[in-house]
Amino acid sequence: MKLIVGLGNPGRKYKKTRHNIGFMVVDELLSRHGFKLNKNKFNGDYAMENLAGEKVIFLEPQTFMNLSGNAVRPLMEYFGVEAEDVLVIYDDLDLPTGKIRLRAKGGHGGHNGMRSLIEHLGTKEFNRIRFGVGRPTNAVAVVDYVLADFAKQEQETVRESIAKAADACEDWAGGKAFIDVMNDYNQ
Repeated sequence: MKLIVGLGNPGRKYKKTRHNIGFMVVDELLSRHGFKLNKNKFNGDYAMENLAGEKVIFLEPQTFMNLSGNAVRPLMEYFGVEAEDVLVIYDDLDLPTGKIRLRAKGGHGGHNGMRSLIEHLGTKEFNRIRFGVGRPTNAVAVVDYVLADFAKQEQETVRESIAKAADACEDWAGGKAFIDVMNDYNQ
């Protein structure tokens, strides 16, 4: 069983913000396959479906970003999901908008959602897709920047990269080794 986690904040006001790119990728996957987040437990909305012959749980924590581990860890324990079978998608200020970077392990890089996951899972060794949202180029505070919607001129790039990130998730869920998925998508 595999677990694909999109990080974000619950609520309509955050729906299209940079910080919610993880939710957007999960929503793309769900939409492609006609799946819906139809369960709410463990402080998260989730669906358990078969994708490419593999049982996959899609999760959007409803804890707010900084407490994401509070949703992921209990779900993993309940369903017996191991850390190597987890893939987390989240926003990254250090990558240009729309750039995706896959990694099999790493630190939190200052991202509070990832900090929470590492703390709750007790390991840095789980798969992740870092989705670039860029840094503010003016005097906007980082917190205001990540909680703002993408600019109009960024939206096409973001849509294309959401599709690419979803493709990577499908490849991994379909049984491709994560190292091979990394080689395919880290161009």
